[in-house]
Amino acid sequence: MELFFNDKRERPLAWRMMPESLEEFCGQQELLGEGKPLRRLIEEDRIVSLILYGPPGTGKTALSRIIARKTRARYISLNAVTSGVKDIRDALVFAKRERTILFVDEIHRFNRLQQDALLPHVESGDITLIGASTQNPFFALIPALASRSHIFEFKPLKEEEILVLLERALSSPKGLGEYEISIDRQTLKLIALHASGDARKALNLLELAFLANYKEGISPTVITPDRVRESIQTGMLYYDEEEHYNIISAFIKSMRGSDPDAALYWLARMIESGEDPMFIARRIVICASEDVGNADPQALQVSVAAMQAVEKIGMPEGRIPLAQATLYVATAPKSNASYRAIEAALEAVRNEPLQEVPSHLKDAHYPGAKRLNRGVGYKYPHDFQGHYVPQQYMERQRSFYIPSDQGYEKTIKSLMNRRRRGRK
Repeated sequence: MELFFNDKRERPLAWRMMPESLEEFCGQQELLGEGKPLRRLIEEDRIVSLILYGPPGTGKTALSRIIARKTRARYISLNAVTSGVKDIRDALVFAKRERTILFVDEIHRFNRLQQDALLPHVESGDITLIGASTQNPFFALIPALASRSHIFEFKPLKEEEILVLLERALSSPKGLGEYEISIDRQTLKLIALHASGDARKALNLLELAFLANYKEGISPTVITPDRVRESIQTGMLYYDEEEHYNIISAFIKSMRGSDPDAALYWLARMIESGEDPMFIARRIVICASEDVGNADPQALQVSVAAMQAVEKIGMPEGRIPLAQATLYVATAPKSNASYRAIEAALEAVRNEPLQEVPSHLKDAHYPGAKRLNRGVGYKYPHDFQGHYVPQQYMERQRSFYIPSDQGYEKTIKSLMNRRRRGRK
């Protein structure tokens, strides 16, 4: 069938539709809009060492190809997956003779030795480095290399930007323009939705839906929403090290901020991305103590029970106790008094003269303890009314725990205030 043997068809649609100029480039307007610094650097051929980082399919490699067309410098392209120190050294041969731009795709895959090999030449200006990475360079690159490069973050494309690319692919001779294709805007929006801001994923999905429905000699090729859904393959969401930290941060802050819906959303994102459920459970337990504490002591019990349940029953059923604990913590009254109390006590231990244990509190269970005056004068609280009696428990009295007015902690505060007044 001509469709599969035409030379032009050997390249995927996403590759064929890569933009060839800044005018064709779609998305990242905050970086590449008219008058923006990165656009001016490219247009004026004054490229400095750059790290372009962001999720897949956001235009990093496409932009490097545009730079390759615009620059008068020698342009050398490497892929970190298949290149090593020798390839870097070979590139440096040209750098000694003329201005050289070295593009390294997936630069986060270079190990420390390979990054160290680049560093002195970037530092001296022998080469201008352009690195593309799906991982935050402050995590993935050695600090010296990251600090010597200008870092530009690429964001997922907006739905309307994905739609522009899809419509362009349908009409362009480079894309599917030679074929009569019937597809309405709602179907294109469905593709854009499932692309999640990834232009490559959107174009691949369009191409797959077309190939699955194309029949030679029959025109037009009709692509319906149902046909698109048949082409959608379920896969893991984009979830690198930075997303791991960003999403768990959003999850914790949503629980702390008493927004159960947001907390559930971030929980679902982690579950769908394959996050370790025990990691999630531990964070809920911590939040239950740090941000709820004694305002609702049961929050810790529910959270620990959920962690144990997940450990026993596993996934996917473990998502249910995780959700229950998330909702309990998110909707519970909040107090960080327990957290602040232990931090204040640790600060005192680290920075103040250590207090000696008062003699009446010292261990007195061994023979001869009374000869050393151990435990003498200790008042057993259960012998007194209300099971409480004022006595000295520290050499120098300090107040670390200051209960809030939230939930059960309001009761604790009232009780402690009465007892503290009784000590005076």
